[in-house]
Amino acid sequence: MKKTATLLGATGLIGSEILKQLLKDVYFDEIKIIVRNPYKCDHPKVNVEVIDFENQVQFENAMHGSTSIFCAIGTTQKKVKGDKKAYRRVDFDIPVNAAKWAKKSGANQFIVVSSVGADQSKNNFYLKLKGEVENALQDTFLKDVKDNQLSIFRPSLLLGKRSETRIAEDIGQFFSKVFKFLIPGKTKPIEAETVAKAMIASAKTNQPGVRVYHYRDMIQLIQEEK
Repeated sequence: MKKTATLLGATGLIGSEILKQLLKDVYFDEIKIIVRNPYKCDHPKVNVEVIDFENQVQFENAMHGSTSIFCAIGTTQKKVKGDKKAYRRVDFDIPVNAAKWAKKSGANQFIVVSSVGADQSKNNFYLKLKGEVENALQDTFLKDVKDNQLSIFRPSLLLGKRSETRIAEDIGQFFSKVFKFLIPGKTKPIEAETVAKAMIASAKTNQPGVRVYHYRDMIQLIQEEK
């Protein structure tokens, strides 16, 4: 059976690392990148589809033929100028709609980046939203099917070079690298490359149901694949 990896969030820190790893991996026959703005990637395995994510017909058509979805899409308060509704349209609506259309098209794997501490009962806007996304994905992608796989990755501070400057995060990365050995397991900073490798490794486990991965789980996934 032809395996098609569909990637949302290819321009972000983790998404760009997922793409790098997928391009080197022979496990998938095709890589589909779904974006809102033109994106150049000259590779025989890659197809780029530019859509309006709020246009559900375009979204559904773009998800057609997918077998494994890698969702690393997200925004920041700065990008949406503090508009929480706009933030939610990106971080909640896009992943949940992607899961809905992926399930309809016959995909059996949905692999998503969340956050350590995600919990819909939290007061913190970001952690509460991530928790809501996780729960909505379970309701959307796993309901009434027994073989679908939902893999949720909860990294803490991400290490790696972003395309845009985030001064506070850059400072955090510096100190977290220095004192990484003192930071407890789940909240340990982690390289975006490591998260990407673990996400791809999870796709190869073919384990139905929902699984949540924190720092040590990601490291173990990679080690088991070797």
